[in-house]
Amino acid sequence: MRLGLSIPNFSWSPDQELLGDTFGLLVERAERAGLYSVWVPDHFFQSPWLSRPEQEMLEGWSALAYAAGRTNRIKLGTMVTGVTNRHPGILVKMATTLDVLSHGRTYFGIGAAAGIEEEHQGLGIPLPPLAERFARLEETLQIALQMWSGDENPYEGKYYHLARPLNSPQSIQKPHPPILVGGHSERKTLRLVARYADACNFMGYLDKDTRQRKLEVLREHCQALGRSYEQIEKTLVYLMHLTPRWPQWHLQSAGCHRLFRGPGRRGFRPGDHDHTKRDRPGML
Repeated sequence: MRLGLSIPNFSWSPDQELLGDTFGLLVERAERAGLYSVWVPDHFFQSPWLSRPEQEMLEGWSALAYAAGRTNRIKLGTMVTGVTNRHPGILVKMATTLDVLSHGRTYFGIGAAAGIEEEHQGLGIPLPPLAERFARLEETLQIALQMWSGDENPYEGKYYHLARPLNSPQSIQKPHPPILVGGHSERKTLRLVARYADACNFMGYLDKDTRQRKLEVLREHCQALGRSYEQIEKTLVYLMHLTPRWPQWHLQSAGCHRLFRGPGRRGFRPGDHDHTKRDRPGML
């Protein structure tokens, strides 16, 4: 099992000049504490599940580039990038650039996008229906894998057309940065995980039985595709209150079959931190 730090809230001080320094200090301390990864949202407004849209929200990939410059070992990812936020070719270039500049520390977190209606409307970003977003997500995953493979042949999908998907320089991680698909739709998301992804992610508000059922569905999708279920990294986002004895608290919680609660619809209190737990099969 691995622990990572997710930073969904950037409203730390009314002094905007302190925001960058505070964020940099957080990622530095996360690495020094031995955490495996740091994750940021890819929202343009603050998530409606956490607080008001007017609260500070850093652009995710720029924030990760800054974090890469402040750290040396910790993995870096978005939790997760909405498929409608950027054109797939540009997104793959951004993720590849981060992987190159960080010496191979990028996770490619992506999903069909949720809680993004207000920010898309506010910034004039087209927002297709959910069914189309899932179709665009699959095409984006296909484009990403093609670009990371070095295949420059034209890509012709229903929604995206790339005449020459050139990607130079290529990523440091081979064959590509690990792909994490967020969400838990049993018929669509988990099928895409089984076909294209290296990792999946569930939210902490799902109870243990629900998570277990969805993992069984993922296993069935893998079997249907001839894919090893064990190859897929299983991750969970949940809320943890850190105290001076947090390592002991974590070990006790891990022994309780991962019964954690998500943040719910509220802002974070000082001292509360959202974490991504990376669980390798058989470790618990």
